[in-house]
Amino acid sequence: MVDIILKNFNNPDEIRNFDKGKFELVKLKDMTIGRASYEPGWKWSINVSPLSGTEFCEVEHLGMVISGSATVAFKNGETHILKEGDLFYVPPEPHDSWVVGDEKYISLHFLGAEIYAD
Repeated sequence: MVDIILKNFNNPDEIRNFDKGKFELVKLKDMTIGRASYEPGWKWSINVSPLSGTEFCEVEHLGMVISGSATVAFKNGETHILKEGDLFYVPPEPHDSWVVGDEKYISLHFLGAEIYAD
C-alpha cells in the first residue's frame, strides 16, 4: 500500500494568530508548510515583533504570493515588493515586511514556516 498524506489549510495543524493576521501550519511528514494571511495595515515590526522577541524578522523564507502584495525591507535600506504569482526567497537577514495597498496579502511558505512567529 502507498502511504499518501492529504491535508488542507481548511483544517491546519496549528494557527498562530496576531493582530491583523495569522500564520497557519500544515505538517507533511518532515516538512512544515505555512500560509500567511495579512490584512491591510499589517506590519511585521508592529504585529509580530512582540511575539517573536526580535526587532525584525530573522527567518529565512521560500514561498509564493497567492494574492495581494507586500514590501520586504532590510536594515540596509534595500526594499523589494512581492506581488501575486511571485516566488520569493528572503535570506535570514533582519528584515521588516508590510502589506501594500488595500488588498489582503496571502502567501505560502515552504522554508522557515516551523519557526515563524513562534
